[in-house]
Order: sequence, then C-alpha cells, then structure tokens
Amino acid sequence: MENETIISVKDLKVFFYANQRCNKAVNGVSFQIKKGQTLGIVGESGCGKSVTASSIMHLLPSLSRIESGEISYYTPEGEIRIDRLPKNGKKMRTLRGAEIAMIFQDPMTALNPVYSIGFQIAENLIYHLSMKKKQSKQRSIEALREMGIPLPEQRVNEYPHQYSGGMRQRAMIAMAMACHPKVLIADEPTTALDATIQAQIFELIEQLKRNYNTAVMLITHDMGVITELADDVAVMYMGNIVESGTVEDVLRTPAHPYTQALLSSIPVLGRGKQQEIEPIRGSTPDPYNRPEGCQFHPRCDYFSERCLAMPSEHAINATHTVRCWHYEKVLNNGKG
Repeated sequence: MENETIISVKDLKVFFYANQRCNKAVNGVSFQIKKGQTLGIVGESGCGKSVTASSIMHLLPSLSRIESGEISYYTPEGEIRIDRLPKNGKKMRTLRGAEIAMIFQDPMTALNPVYSIGFQIAENLIYHLSMKKKQSKQRSIEALREMGIPLPEQRVNEYPHQYSGGMRQRAMIAMAMACHPKVLIADEPTTALDATIQAQIFELIEQLKRNYNTAVMLITHDMGVITELADDVAVMYMGNIVESGTVEDVLRTPAHPYTQALLSSIPVLGRGKQQEIEPIRGSTPDPYNRPEGCQFHPRCDYFSERCLAMPSEHAINATHTVRCWHYEKVLNNGKG
C-alpha cells in the first residue's frame, strides 16, 4: 500500500565516547520512511546523517551506542524493534541486506578488494535467498546488466580495482538491490562522480523504486538532488532535525534560517555568472563543545537571547514542522 510507513524513528539519540568526552552525534531525531516514497535527509558534513543511517542498519562503530529512542521496522507479520536487536544477531543479519539494504558513500572502501564483484553479489544471494552457486552467478550477471554495466558476463569475474568509479557505484547498487529489499538507504551515492554518471545512478534508483515499491532514504548535502528525487525532506543540523515536511513545503517556504542558508548557497541554472552565491556564515561548531540552546544560533541572522534555549517543534501545517523561535519572522523574510 502506498504511503504506508515501513521505518519509524522516534527520538533517536546516538552518542560517541572517546577520550572521556561525549559527542551527541544524533540528539533526538524522529522521522518516518514510507513505502514507494523517497525521504531526503540533507545537511552539511558532520550533522549526523550517516550516523542515523548506520543506526537503522545497526552498523555503528564500537565507540558509539544508541542511548535512547526507537527504530521500528514494520513487516506484514508485525513490528520489529531494530534498536533492541543484537548487532550481530541472527535476526539483524537476516534483515540487513535482504529487507534493508544500504549503498555506502565510498564504494572503494565498501567493496572487498580481494573478492570479485560477482562473488560479493552472489554471497548476498546465497545467504539470504539460499540460491545455488550457479544460479547466484547468473543472477549476479543479470543484476550488473540491470545497472547498465557493459559485458556483465566478463565483468562479473573482475575485481573492484578493475572498475571505474561510476561502475563501482553501480556494482554497489546491484549488490544492495540483488535481494529486492523493502528499504534502500543511499548514503551520498554519487560522491566524487561526474554529473552524467550522477544522473544515471539517480535514474536507476528511481527505476528500482518504481519496479519494487521500495522505500528510499536518500542522504545528501545537495538541495538540487532533493528537489529532483525526494517526496519528503528532513533538514539536519548538529544531530537535530531542524525542519521537515514535503519537498514543496520545505523548498518553497523554508521556515528555518539554516534551510534558507542552504538554498541561498546553491547556484541556479540559467542565471549566469552574475548571480550571487551566499556561503553560510561561519562553520559548524566543535561537536565536543556545543553552543547552548539552538545549535545554529552562532551563525544565524535572527539570533536573540531566546535562542539560548533549545526551541520546541512548531507545526506550520499538517506536514511541515520546524525547530526555531523565529520561524514566523523567517517566513516573512525578516518582518514581524
């Protein structure tokens, strides 16, 4: 059924501990991913996007832990609380790759250099779908062909270093989609790829979504990608979702100064060299020495004493929410 929630995250807190210091990498994040829909998570580097994705996959590093919150995966048989499952337990290993798959940011480090691409795709099929070796190899060839990789019968026996950057990313997508998962998490899947290859990879993800009604969580720092591909969007900053809603809501009427700043920093096609690009003032704070209250206030043009307390979530309409004391002023372009 369309628009049915398949992943629900409620008040998730993930903290990292190192050298007797605590980094609250994700600090109270809530959102839903729906079947056949794309949720875009957008924000600068270091704001907690990839940590959120790793939490859903239960692939957090050893120095981190889920402090509190819920991660629920809904199946026809009922709800599965991912946050309560052992990281390397049988149930989580069954879900990971078969039901919930991930395209990692850097395929060169995500792919194993000592095994062929075909072996790495087939391994997934043998473990999750109990395929025979010959059958799994044939399915691996088909998966590479679906991704538009030329000569898949030959390429299936090649190693990651023999693939170009774009082809490695396609191989990663082939591996992620081999078992036709219900949820696909794409963590900046086109980093360091040229624009033509980016467009092809995004078209492949859209095609897979249409064919299998897959729910997609797309992590990116590119608002242009969000405009093209996402149905809903959540804007993250320093471990918090500061604004969320439909793409129409958030991009047409941004209510948080950070969302406005992100949109102002993007060049617009057709406006030529004369257009002014406004970089976001300042830089993200030290995660071990955070500002009080609203994390964005040291960089914000709307700062007031009130911002030294963390703002609560305000509903602008049924689908659009924001965490900002001055959201009405932001919506009115500084007036009111």
